[in-house]
Amino acid sequence: MTKNAVMVTGAASGIGYSCARDLLRDGVSVVAADIGNIPIALMEAGNCLAQTFDISSLDACKSAVSEVCDKFGGLSALIHLAGIHQTKTWEEVDADDFARVMAVNVTGSFLIAKAAAETMRETDGAIVLTASGGVELGGVVGDGRGGPAYTSSKAAIRGLTRSLARSLGKFNIRVNAVSPGATDTPMIGTYDNAARGGAVNRTPLGRIALPEDISDVARFLISDESRFITGQIIPVNGGSAFG
Repeated sequence: MTKNAVMVTGAASGIGYSCARDLLRDGVSVVAADIGNIPIALMEAGNCLAQTFDISSLDACKSAVSEVCDKFGGLSALIHLAGIHQTKTWEEVDADDFARVMAVNVTGSFLIAKAAAETMRETDGAIVLTASGGVELGGVVGDGRGGPAYTSSKAAIRGLTRSLARSLGKFNIRVNAVSPGATDTPMIGTYDNAARGGAVNRTPLGRIALPEDISDVARFLISDESRFITGQIIPVNGGSAFG
């Protein structure tokens, strides 16, 4: 699949953990990155480098990518799944709340993609960012569902993905994004039964996504099988929204 290592951010849990685990299972060298601790299970599963850093810091992103190149000789792909959720309604959210979400989810996505792309310029590569099906639905409420700050940040990822795809195509670097619907991860841990039921009822396939449903698509987007796909936002939501 890849020549060098694949960096997976958000690898401490949820979709990121699933993605890192399955890449290691396939024999790929993995950089498992998160702001929290990386599970021991990943460290014991194969050739895995654990990194803990703040994605919204340019220096931290550059340092992390530099360490990858020193250890593995280069970076073949970035699957950026890290981010923060924000469930405050429009009445509750303030400027500081909004700025923090944008700093992590948007600026952080740009900074880690920029650091990765700079090392891929001579070797090709693939970058996968993370949007959200909430952009199609319009997140407005709490109880685990993304409010206006979160939804706005994920809408920005759509534009960022397409801008980077056009900018980096000349280096044969592909940039795409996965756009998950409701997924059984800690992010929806505060869903009550009504919220879960609503997510299931609006999904033609009749269930909430498993982390693997999303991470399998992310792994496809860095593979040779997707070699002519770039600038695309891929919905993985069981049909809950037809964006």
